[in-house]
Amino acid sequence: MTTRNDIAYDVAIVGYGPTGATLANLLGQAGLRVLVLEREAAAYHLPRAVHFDAEVMRVFQTIGLADEVEPTTMYHPGMRFVDAGGKLLMDWPRPLEAGPQGWKAGYRFHQPDLEQILRNGTVRFPNIEVRTRCEVFALEDQGDAVELRFEDMSKGKVERVHVGYVVGCDGARSLVRRYIETDMEDCGFHERWLVVDLILKPELGDFSIQYCNPARPATYVPVPGLRRRWEITVLPHEDSVSITAADRVWELLADWITPEEAFLERTAVYTFHSLIANKWRAGRLFLAGDSCHQTPPFMGQGMCAGVRDAANLGWKLILAAKGEADEALLDSYQSERRPNVAEYIRTAVRLGGLINTCGTQEALNAAMRSDEGGPALMKSLTIGLGEGVNSGPHGGALFPQPRLADGRMMDDVAGYAATLIVDASLAAEVKAPQGLTVLTTKDLPGASDLLANLQAVAVVVRPDRYILATAVNAGEIPALIEAATRLSGLPGPTSSMPNQEKISA
Repeated sequence: MTTRNDIAYDVAIVGYGPTGATLANLLGQAGLRVLVLEREAAAYHLPRAVHFDAEVMRVFQTIGLADEVEPTTMYHPGMRFVDAGGKLLMDWPRPLEAGPQGWKAGYRFHQPDLEQILRNGTVRFPNIEVRTRCEVFALEDQGDAVELRFEDMSKGKVERVHVGYVVGCDGARSLVRRYIETDMEDCGFHERWLVVDLILKPELGDFSIQYCNPARPATYVPVPGLRRRWEITVLPHEDSVSITAADRVWELLADWITPEEAFLERTAVYTFHSLIANKWRAGRLFLAGDSCHQTPPFMGQGMCAGVRDAANLGWKLILAAKGEADEALLDSYQSERRPNVAEYIRTAVRLGGLINTCGTQEALNAAMRSDEGGPALMKSLTIGLGEGVNSGPHGGALFPQPRLADGRMMDDVAGYAATLIVDASLAAEVKAPQGLTVLTTKDLPGASDLLANLQAVAVVVRPDRYILATAVNAGEIPALIEAATRLSGLPGPTSSMPNQEKISA
């Protein structure tokens, strides 16, 4: 924590897309002074990302917006991979009911709707200032603060401000990344695809379909309401401009739909990349979202990765801004998040290779290690964090969200903070600091099985819902509480565990 009296904001966020808006909400609800700078006048009005998963919905729940987001989405029942003749090669189903995270496995959404909800969310916090039409052009890390210079394009005025930290959520062409001076690891996927968004006149199916046609791979994606998307590979000899012309687009869509059945909303050619920054932090400068990683769309994890970045970095910046975190905690942002996002990107690259090249069941079986003679079955990935502040065999694993005995969801009680969950039989022995949320298996009936699966009597869940550490017996609980205390910036244990009334308050 700096003592300079000229620091106007604890954190400046450059970029106001889903990653930047989510981070602003997380920091704003903790009381930090936040400045958001966005060069565009308004959110982009056409769809881009179309999928997020249960973990991301938990983050929206944490910022108090899940109940607004969910009605704007449609449930994502899964994805099917078919060959050029329509034969099912691989099935990737999603369960119909809410899963371990308390939410359904996947959601389809219209990004302009989501961005509006996230932006409206920041209005709740007077400590967040959002400046649109403001372009950042210079950053200077002065050791105890960052001097940030930007142009308010609505006035043609150059301004400068001192802030505690800067987070670049400014996309693939990130200015903040240039100041961090990092190169990018190339995971080997760079292809042009035509993205076509339509508004239907008739209804079509809700399953996403990957058309694994070596001649021209394509993807069909349902989106809420009557919106649908096709993503079609652009061949090397084809021109990126002429292929977006309406007549040519309808030719490419002729196997599935006609101009009489839908309106073209948007056509664009994107080059899908697979890149990961080698440095996510330099001093007081950080990267999040597309500024530090870019992925092909085949896992539907591009925006998800950015929201996970925000959830991981947010609580660490909160502690740092309050003077309760050291450099090791801030460094753990990259060491934890980079391996996680790298695994998602490499899996997406692998799927992209299958979509582009698999013409036979044998090729798919070999790639997916499935049994021969039938379609492969793919399961959703749950990837833990890399090395960081966690410890023990389960540290860094995502912890599920059981419900309290009164029906409330765990995260609604825990808030964006560390939580100790302990076997009810040991509750009387627990000494916990004021401010640490403590829940027992009596409060969370479903936690009994979760602790049993971890072979533990207690667990500390971090603010981003990953496991910090576990205790396998009562003797290890004091050390576990000490770890939670350091994580939360709280005073040492001075009181017995809160009673049931306090927990339920």
